[in-house]
Amino acid sequence: MADPMRIRASMTGDKVEVKVLMAHEMETGLRKDASGNAIPAHFIRNVTVTHGGRTVLSAQWGTSVSRNPFLHFRFKGGKPGEKVTISWLDNKGEKRTDEAVIAGG
Repeated sequence: MADPMRIRASMTGDKVEVKVLMAHEMETGLRKDASGNAIPAHFIRNVTVTHGGRTVLSAQWGTSVSRNPFLHFRFKGGKPGEKVTISWLDNKGEKRTDEAVIAGG
């Protein structure tokens, strides 16, 4: 399984600000190794963020996203002490889910 995501969730006014650093190689399938062989594609396809049982962000990614992607967004409706859950699924079927507690502002 991949390394845990580094997640910070905090209140900024009436919104929850979320910053996520995901550990993933994000290979495009276009690069070649030292022998000239293509390195197989390996990238995150779907990212989902939930809070209180509802999806607050859903994204479909492709090969153009950089290695160890960083995601920053805000949403309304959260309160300090509640949890935000972030999940991703890649093109090889690997997945990761991590949570963070919303800090007060």
